[in-house]
Amino acid sequence: MATASMTGSTAGSTAGPTTTHAAVDLGASSGRVVLGRIGPDTLELTEAARFSNGPVHLPDGLHWNLVGLYEQALAGLGEAVRATADDGGIASVGIDSWAVDYGLLTGGTSGAGGPAAAGAPSLLGTPFHYRDERTAAGVEAVHAQVPFASLYARNGLQFLPFNTLYQLAAEPLLTGPAAAAVEQLLLVPDLLGHWLSGRSVAEATNASTTGLVHVATGDWDDELLEQLGLPRAIFPEIAAPGTALGETREELAPFLSGQRLPVTLVGSHDTASAVVGTPLSSEKAAYISCGTWGLVGLELDEAVVSAESRAANFTNEGGVDGTFRFLTNVMGTWLLSETLRTWERETAEAQDLPQLLAAAAEIDAGEVVVFDVQDERFVAPGDMPARIGAWCTEHDRPVPASKPALVRSIVESIAARFAAALDAAARLADREVEVVHMVGGGSLNALLCQATADRSGRDVVAGPVEATAIGNLLIQARTAGTLTGSLAELRELVRRTHQPTRYRPRS
Repeated sequence: MATASMTGSTAGSTAGPTTTHAAVDLGASSGRVVLGRIGPDTLELTEAARFSNGPVHLPDGLHWNLVGLYEQALAGLGEAVRATADDGGIASVGIDSWAVDYGLLTGGTSGAGGPAAAGAPSLLGTPFHYRDERTAAGVEAVHAQVPFASLYARNGLQFLPFNTLYQLAAEPLLTGPAAAAVEQLLLVPDLLGHWLSGRSVAEATNASTTGLVHVATGDWDDELLEQLGLPRAIFPEIAAPGTALGETREELAPFLSGQRLPVTLVGSHDTASAVVGTPLSSEKAAYISCGTWGLVGLELDEAVVSAESRAANFTNEGGVDGTFRFLTNVMGTWLLSETLRTWERETAEAQDLPQLLAAAAEIDAGEVVVFDVQDERFVAPGDMPARIGAWCTEHDRPVPASKPALVRSIVESIAARFAAALDAAARLADREVEVVHMVGGGSLNALLCQATADRSGRDVVAGPVEATAIGNLLIQARTAGTLTGSLAELRELVRRTHQPTRYRPRS
């Protein structure tokens, strides 16, 4: 497959020594392998491979096809190796993905991060999707043992019904006779890293999203695990971004043109990598990593674990270099994508989102209906136009009468919630916020960026869209010694090589 150019280096800069790294970047709807050519004045990205991802509906619920995802990621790495054969090859590979979901393994697992034993470990069952409805029972079971206020004091996490600890409370493989076979739990990027390298660890930023890591120590909370009846032995050693896992397994060499590639831990929670790749301009800057979800927050040196932050549903997730991602989840472009999918099913015709957004922008702002994007009815896949219409009817609001009107309503509703989250983050962290950096796919949506600026009263600096892959690649390059320095110094390279778009608030 021919690689597609995505971003380039600073014009007129003097290039220093460069290395090429591969980011396996996995999202809830697609995955890709992105190559990054990186040096002191160079940050060039090309997409080596892209493949689909999504839920699989089985009789017992919603699952991920992780084996198929791994197969496609490996094939993508093979494409990347061939694409760089004449340019020095690949210096390392790093994996990031969505959070909270996991696989359970049995037989020959490595434990404590050591090399896998002979007698290859095998995956038990098909990992559940975080949107599977079983988690409701898990929430009840956990809160019956540990009230949410006590949980928040320990893990600092906002309430999300699909957090890993709730999933585990409803996990059929951890109840009854089947539980004896479970030897290890690995989150999605750790599982794929294990299949690539043979090493089993829990990367710190993603482990922090499980609800089972103590916010003060950064390690597994043994007391909480005991309270919830979860076996401590199945949780591997926590390792920091920048840890070298070793080379890809020898058995994989035929898929990689005979090579064995170094595997490096990055901020494997995709938002952790996205924040690394966000060119935060000052302490007065907030970020919105906008894709399926909109992650709205601040990068802090200390967690904020107060009754007020708990009530506002703000989380303290681990960031790279010991930072905290103080943020809240807002429903993002999921609402738009599900709406388009519904219309495509109904009409058997592709929907032109740019055209719909252009028409939506022409609608008078005074006619726009704003609804609560955080309503639980919008979490699961399904008929979003009907659900939005039902919400409007229940709340005595007019139902958007056309497709552009509904698209404008969705965009303005997301922006309104973004603005409220920014105000709350500033208040709870006692920090002034003057500018908002929006990265990810949502940064390409000019209507959403402008609406966020208008509703928040703050400049929105949009880009880079590839912040997650960039953050992944920067940590790999720093681990390899190509780059040095703090997160601020890494971000300076992003600022020099990527031109953002600025949206100023309109009155």
